[in-house]
Amino acid sequence: MASLEGENSEMEEMKSERNGAAVGIWRTLDASANRSAEAVRVLEDILRFGLNDAFLSQEAKAIRHELAVAFARDDLQARIRLRDVSGDVGVRNKVDKTPLRTEIKHVFAANAARASQSIRSLEECSRLVAPAVTAIFERLRYRIYSLERMGVAIIASHENLTNINLCVLLNLDQSEIEFQSLVNQLLVAGVRMIQLRDKKVETTRLCCRTQIVVEQARDYAKSTMEEKCIVVVNDRVDVAVAAGADGVHLGESDLPVSLARKVCGHEFLIGRTAHSTQEAKQAVLAGADYLGVGPCFPTKTKKFEDFATDTFLREVLEEIHLPTFAIGGITCDNIDRLIQLGFNRFAVASSITDAAYPGEEVRRMCSLLSAPIEDQSPKNS
Repeated sequence: MASLEGENSEMEEMKSERNGAAVGIWRTLDASANRSAEAVRVLEDILRFGLNDAFLSQEAKAIRHELAVAFARDDLQARIRLRDVSGDVGVRNKVDKTPLRTEIKHVFAANAARASQSIRSLEECSRLVAPAVTAIFERLRYRIYSLERMGVAIIASHENLTNINLCVLLNLDQSEIEFQSLVNQLLVAGVRMIQLRDKKVETTRLCCRTQIVVEQARDYAKSTMEEKCIVVVNDRVDVAVAAGADGVHLGESDLPVSLARKVCGHEFLIGRTAHSTQEAKQAVLAGADYLGVGPCFPTKTKKFEDFATDTFLREVLEEIHLPTFAIGGITCDNIDRLIQLGFNRFAVASSITDAAYPGEEVRRMCSLLSAPIEDQSPKNS
């Protein structure tokens, strides 16, 4: 009899331990659910109100909605019934020092980490008590990873392109002396972004000219104590990396942005041309640092059957916060249309480079802008 009573007592103790462990899992799920929902809401608010990015804020909202649907499932309601705030021993746990959050990028990064960590906890603990929802949490965790990457890229891109409202595109058909003179005139006139673009030139010449611009830009910055002009190569990721450029600009038929990133690394600027809102969104998803949208007007270098409509141009500016340059046939005589649409970044070619005095044409174009470009990245919180 004593032996039987001992066995029953042992079984009751084991059952009590199992129940206690189960309660702990449910409380973990509850805390993680609250953390993840709060963190995703912060991400959504930053993207919506801080970055004015309709595209990414919609993605954050969709993630938040899917979490809410999952949390409302019948098989997860035990987490609420077993909630015990007063009994949470972690409430009293404090850390000596937390990272400073003096800028919106810090708040974004902290909440992206909080969201992914709490969703991982949901994923792992749900396996024990509600395995039907585990796959949902796993999928949402990867979406948070992607959202974090895109949000961080947008914030960093605006920092990298602060005060840059004009990118001048250069062909390479001049002599080396003429080319160097042109680059010097552009730098003196205040151009802080130059793109080398010549689809017909041989690789050796393109490399050489890229190195010339990179060196001139560096020397000018040293002598004037101004920020270095950004040098970008069109199409050729290999040349841009080998010649020491700061970035590459890719079109729809070039290397995809995601593959280019593997070649050039995380600090390299990657621009992407977009001829539709969908292409612009795909560029954001792929990890581009800035966009070129158009063509806005006829050009001397290419023949286009269709041109960017006001609706398309305005839609990109309204939905996407990635730095965006208007491209294609822009001159002092037609730039006002683009300014009225809301553009403050422009990529310009022949109207400047073919002018009798390119530096003066740069100054004339900049004077037509309503005001010097201001950093559109979110202000410190």
